[in-house]
Amino acid sequence: MNSDSKPQIQDSSYSLSTGDDESDSPCIGVCTTLYDEICQGCGRTLSEVSNWVFLSDEEKATVWKRIRTEGTAQRFQRQAQEDKPA
Repeated sequence: MNSDSKPQIQDSSYSLSTGDDESDSPCIGVCTTLYDEICQGCGRTLSEVSNWVFLSDEEKATVWKRIRTEGTAQRFQRQAQEDKPA
């Protein structure tokens, strides 16, 4: 590797840190509900996080729509910094 080469980030690693549209889950691996019942990483409620695998596609779409509209979760802040569409 020469000095002009940039380190390559694996797709899954990048996906987890900023999120992507290919992932079923909004999780970015920053799971914290320090002051309330909303995960600061993905914007879901504790109930949504713990029951995600049991939600229907329609229920997941409703959650995705809400957290995208709110746009306050770290996943969206990181995407904005990277100019990556939500």
